[in-house]
Amino acid sequence: MAFILPVHGKLPQMGSECFVAPNATIVGDVEMGDNCSVWFNAVIRGDVHYIKMGNKVNVQDGAVVHCTYQKHPTNIGNNVSIGHNAIVHGCTVHDNVLIGMRAIVMDRCVVNSNSIIAAGAVVLEGTIVEEGSIYAGVPAKKVKDVSPEKVSGEINRIANNYVTYSSWFEDYNDAGK
Repeated sequence: MAFILPVHGKLPQMGSECFVAPNATIVGDVEMGDNCSVWFNAVIRGDVHYIKMGNKVNVQDGAVVHCTYQKHPTNIGNNVSIGHNAIVHGCTVHDNVLIGMRAIVMDRCVVNSNSIIAAGAVVLEGTIVEEGSIYAGVPAKKVKDVSPEKVSGEINRIANNYVTYSSWFEDYNDAGK
């Protein structure tokens, strides 16, 4: 059973049709929309500030979503994929975003809609990622614009795939509630 724990009387809140892996951890002031998924060994810690996630957000295996004590909450829009072992910390991620595997998005960053953060990229504190762009590297810089084909072919495809993958665990979800 997943670790879903209150902190200071605030218990994580989940929308409908969400999947939480049995070894995922979600604590504190966390709000998740509908059709979200939190995968194996992922951690969402709303212990020092709040975390709000929209609909159809997937937090893949080993990823960490956290915030900064009394300074920077984490806000995540709709249709967002957070790749394996990524770190999303004290920032804002708008709609239709793909954050690649092992990417790091630091405090006060704003990742605007229809954007991709490449695998392994480090988005330094306070960076504003332009809407419809791909950022890559260490530190992350804009490398090109996202084509409409990439939005539908990558960002939407991955988010939709994770809704499908979640449905494979429907029996667990029903038993775990």
